[in-house]
Amino acid sequence: MKILVLNGGSSSFKSSLFEVTGVDGGAPNALWEARVDWEHRPGFAEIQIKADGNVSNRSVAVKAPLDSLEPLMATVPHRDQIRVAGHRVVHGGRAFRESTRITPQVRAGIAQMASFAPEHNRLELEAIECMERILGPAAVQVAVFDTAFHASLPPPAYVYPGPYEWVGKGIRRYGFHGISHQYTSRRAAAVLGRDLGALRMITCHLGNGCSLAAIRGGVSIDTTMGFTPLEGLMMGTRSGTIDPGIIIHLVRHRGYKAEQLDRVLNKESGLRGVSGISGDMRTVMEAMAHGDARAQVAFDVYVHRLCSEIGAMLASLGGLDALVFTAGVGENSPELRARVADAFAFLGVKLDAAKNTQPPADADIAAPDSTVRVLVVHTQEEWEIARESYRVASAS
Repeated sequence: MKILVLNGGSSSFKSSLFEVTGVDGGAPNALWEARVDWEHRPGFAEIQIKADGNVSNRSVAVKAPLDSLEPLMATVPHRDQIRVAGHRVVHGGRAFRESTRITPQVRAGIAQMASFAPEHNRLELEAIECMERILGPAAVQVAVFDTAFHASLPPPAYVYPGPYEWVGKGIRRYGFHGISHQYTSRRAAAVLGRDLGALRMITCHLGNGCSLAAIRGGVSIDTTMGFTPLEGLMMGTRSGTIDPGIIIHLVRHRGYKAEQLDRVLNKESGLRGVSGISGDMRTVMEAMAHGDARAQVAFDVYVHRLCSEIGAMLASLGGLDALVFTAGVGENSPELRARVADAFAFLGVKLDAAKNTQPPADADIAAPDSTVRVLVVHTQEEWEIARESYRVASAS
């Protein structure tokens, strides 16, 4: 079964084509894959395509991110054989607790949740409509929800300490990056040769967006993102958790409106806001190496917040067997991993310095005598979406 996967994020869009015959085993090589980035060059989408061992790059002028989708899809091989399209959908709310076939009712539900994740859900609805035009109405489209993996959160983890009526109105912690946390936890257990059901694990998804998940027995029991993807860790351009009184102060005394707050907290905060340079960790660390003081502060705040939240996840688990780093920053920053390991050295966390500097793909980088295994796992969200889409389409 050929399955086209569409994974839209806040700053980029990834797509892959898989031949799927089952859901067991590791991620196969994609028949075709592409990445579209619209963050670095305003007014243009930078497209990279990989197929048949070849890599090509091009730029497309765009007014909106998904203007790049139709020309991108023109490069997909075997288009006439694609019968299933799987979409990452960020927010499923209370209604969608697992992956599901997309129907008009499901579209309406996704649209209803767009007010909770406006950056993402509207983009994903546009992608669904675009795929219907390209593949035809007979193609099965599947929504794979980033919130679904966290549907297992217990009430103490998802209820906010405001008026209890909030819960009935849908104001609660949902959690995000669930597709990545689900794949990464399963893959980490396989790398360790351990039963996922017997492990206590913290998965650290650190990219432009960042979140942690406390996973016990393969089930998410706590996480850092909440009602929206804005809560929790300091991120590339998002603030993460801040004192709610700051919002009240800005509204009362600085005249801020909702749109301004949205822009500041989602686009002008995090690494970008503190460093004044960029939301890209690579750029921030390069500036640090050249002695930029604000870049250093940004990195230090990022590490401090990360370690604080790891501590919170550790408390929820009551112990730790494995700490897993994934996504762009998690996979590619030895300095960050070393700082975190140093912070938890009192628990017996110890890295193999050589493996941390140049970790092989999907590897345990902890020293032999470390009491906690530390892994770097390349997240395969597209494969996880393909697996879920195969499961849903096969049952249809």
